[in-house]
Amino acid sequence: MQTMTVSALRQAYSEGSLSPDTLMAEIRQRAAEFSDRNIFIHLLSAEEQAPYLAALADKAIASHPLWGIPFVIKDNIDLAGITTTAACPEFAYTPGESAFVVQQLLDAGAIPVGKGNLDQLATGLNGTRSPYGECHNSFDPDYISGGSSSGSAVSVALGLASFSLGTDTAGSGRVPACFNNLVGVKPSRGLLSNRGMLPACQTLDCISIFALTLDDANQVLAVAEGFDSEDGYSRKNPFHNSARSFGMRSGPLKLGVIPADQLKFFGSDSYAQAYQKSLDEIAQAGIELVELDYAPFNEAALLLYEGPWVSERYLAALPLVQEKPEALLPVIRTIIEPGGSKLATDLFSAQYRLQSLRQACYAQLEQVDALLTPTAGRHYTVAELLAEPILYNSNLGYYTNYVNLLDMAGLAIPTQFTSEGMPFGLTLIGPAFSDRALMAIGNRIQQACPLDSVGKGMPAPAAATNPVAAPNTIDVAVCGAHLDGLPLNWQLKERGASLVAAVDSAPCYRFYALAGGPPYRPGMIRDEANGRAIAMEVWRVPAAEFGSFVAGIPAPLGIGKVELADGRWVSGFICEPCGVDGAEEITQFGGWRTYLASKG
Repeated sequence: MQTMTVSALRQAYSEGSLSPDTLMAEIRQRAAEFSDRNIFIHLLSAEEQAPYLAALADKAIASHPLWGIPFVIKDNIDLAGITTTAACPEFAYTPGESAFVVQQLLDAGAIPVGKGNLDQLATGLNGTRSPYGECHNSFDPDYISGGSSSGSAVSVALGLASFSLGTDTAGSGRVPACFNNLVGVKPSRGLLSNRGMLPACQTLDCISIFALTLDDANQVLAVAEGFDSEDGYSRKNPFHNSARSFGMRSGPLKLGVIPADQLKFFGSDSYAQAYQKSLDEIAQAGIELVELDYAPFNEAALLLYEGPWVSERYLAALPLVQEKPEALLPVIRTIIEPGGSKLATDLFSAQYRLQSLRQACYAQLEQVDALLTPTAGRHYTVAELLAEPILYNSNLGYYTNYVNLLDMAGLAIPTQFTSEGMPFGLTLIGPAFSDRALMAIGNRIQQACPLDSVGKGMPAPAAATNPVAAPNTIDVAVCGAHLDGLPLNWQLKERGASLVAAVDSAPCYRFYALAGGPPYRPGMIRDEANGRAIAMEVWRVPAAEFGSFVAGIPAPLGIGKVELADGRWVSGFICEPCGVDGAEEITQFGGWRTYLASKG
């Protein structure tokens, strides 16, 4: 089978060993072989695909990053001219234009394969709630695919697409990724426009991405994202979260994990073992793991279905739920109908509690680079979900339901296969617009937990290796009045900076006590022939405060790059050569504190 990563297909196209129309024909043939998995609600015919393939003739492959790349669209997201059903035939309509995100992908050369099956009205995490049939797992059809974005995930895992679009309100972009050995990107809310997507909970929904690799996920996200002035929930992406910030996370890394007494695997020893093996490999790779209290996250998760947000699902299903409720599957009616009886007082009470929980959860995240959890606690069979549809579906959301309520980003990555040969994965959680930071951390975790394959049986390619640092802080080396306890140290501490370490510079600096003061300041001048090591401190400054810190530094001082004794170059205090006119050279003291002590 052709490897379906974006890079592999682009290489094959460039070499002339494959053409997009040949690939699409092969995909349609393979899809027929998997018809019993109930992956598609609508598989595009050759005639329906023809206009997209023809359009490639006017698009240069070099300037269209998804040229000829096949993708699947969850059938609650619009593709022009193809019926959108949300797995509810009575709800169906045929859109005249594609969803904003879909159009972005089409413009970049991507080719739609079909509309993926889903849990009806995007309500569920298991993939069994569709009148078009239960969507079966890509590894073992006796097991659930995960939902609601079931067909989207299974199509990528079985090599019927390079990537797909899902949606995620409660975990639908992450749970199916875990069960099918995929990367699942649950973006920050508003990073991808929701225009052209049927809402489930309009204040919480986001379009998600399934991909075979993190490299592919980053490339697809870069094309799909973009501010949409016609979507009231769209938000502009800050520079620190741009595609350029993806790579391999470098430097010290601290991840929050759930204490043992708060973990739940719902009787699955194989998932518990895969989780522990993942943690062991991560710790052996030098990543620090710190226990955090999961209670406030879980309490927030319970608000999604037990609180008033279920009223959003009720609103999204109107007028069908009132005028033709029999069109809904019984389990969907059971979930949605109570939403019509919630009161405004219920909503405000829940919002007050959610705000308190948000503060508690963000306080936990501030202690670490990201939260690391199992993506799901257990992989159920289709028969188990059909026998116990409410409770077991709720169990699937134990590690996922809070993320959109708390305005956080999430990333699901595969890390192990269980003793039964089924996929297992972890999820990284961070604040809004930490998407690329999570992807860079996920890249490093996958190097600690290497897998030989992506999807079902496709060889895993090499991952991006360009090092990237933490995007939300900047390390600054200080050598004088900003040292801990000295007169200007408040300029760091009051900006939320923290002391990382006492260090020495490389042995190539001369040191001067500058004229003027108080406060009295030193200056460092690089001199590789006559310099020596100077005692310094490295402080970690919030990136949002770095500009105001630099703006307050008076001439002749400034911030440049300083070489440390261990060979690293970090931002640090440097001095213009003219600044040493009339200054006292104090290089021999090796540091500002020693010089001050000599003055009595």
